[in-house]
Amino acid sequence: MNPHISIDERLARIRINAFPYFRADWLEHLIQLFGSAQEILRQDAKTLAAEAQLNPETAARLLQDAFAIDPQKEWDRTAALGGHIYLPEDEEYPECIKNSKEPPVALYVLGKLPSVNTPTVGMVGTRKITPYGRRVADKLATELTRCGITVISGLARGVDSACHAAAVRLQKPTVAVIGTGVGRCYPAENRPLAKAILQYGGAIVSELPVDSPPSAFHFPRRNRIIAALSQAVTVVEGEVKSGALITAKLALEMGKDVLAVPGPIDSPQSGGPNQLIKDGAGVVSCVQDIIDYIPEQLRFGITDKPLNTQPAAKAEEAALEPLAKKVLAVIGPGEASLDAVVEALKIDVPQAANVLFELEVKGILACRNGLYSRSKF
Repeated sequence: MNPHISIDERLARIRINAFPYFRADWLEHLIQLFGSAQEILRQDAKTLAAEAQLNPETAARLLQDAFAIDPQKEWDRTAALGGHIYLPEDEEYPECIKNSKEPPVALYVLGKLPSVNTPTVGMVGTRKITPYGRRVADKLATELTRCGITVISGLARGVDSACHAAAVRLQKPTVAVIGTGVGRCYPAENRPLAKAILQYGGAIVSELPVDSPPSAFHFPRRNRIIAALSQAVTVVEGEVKSGALITAKLALEMGKDVLAVPGPIDSPQSGGPNQLIKDGAGVVSCVQDIIDYIPEQLRFGITDKPLNTQPAAKAEEAALEPLAKKVLAVIGPGEASLDAVVEALKIDVPQAANVLFELEVKGILACRNGLYSRSKF
């Protein structure tokens, strides 16, 4: 922590950061204009509006939102979760984010962020993942992780979850940049995945107050942090107008390489990557295509271990809970629906659905048209 920033100023920055409707660089402009966040909070709405050339209603809303949170409770709650709140002036604040176009005024971090010498790749894509997208996301994220590259993603359903799950299956770090506060998990079914991310040395990152709920406004905003933390960004699946392509656009603006996984021309979820490739993005057909875009100075730590994940998968399956093993036995080498599992094991629907989802996240099962079967990867 930077000793030159007083505790009072630090807490004032946390308050200012709670106003979600201004870009972070505009909040930083206000801090520079008034000399400190504390001084901003000493103004009344009329004065703040006049000095900062704001609409009076906007100035009033800024102050209202800032004083709606207790910054000391933010600090204590984040610490209780095992995390920290960093300001751009702190040594612990990542350089790659600090040097980006719009670094957050306050960055909430649970766990451990990658060092500056760690190769990182952003992997993003649709929540409406197809079986093809799931296979590709799992395969690429697994192979990148085995090579010593940290995968950065957003902990959303679909591509994000598949990528994070691949890393934690190998018990290796991955970084999730989320669209809620670090005190929440969205979607709720990803709580075990979030816990595993921290357990295996990864990090969960947000610029939002600790208990901020999910909001459609938040998710596109967090994409710039994913791009900033990544040396290259790979888009697995996504429609032509999707959040994944927002991340790609932001990465390009930061001078990062953007790569895309080609897909079937009749699949809407491959429309985004295919368009990126037409526009000049790098084509990903294997993990080496991604590694080739890692800066030379960071390739020293990349290993060339055989990309065989079968032993790890078998060990993970052996360690499953008894109920999960029974579910796998019901499915066998064929397919089974949720109802079939419920009927065979005489368990309730929520219990069966929870086990099936966890097995899907672990990459042991795949689901297509409501039928579960063994994953090919």
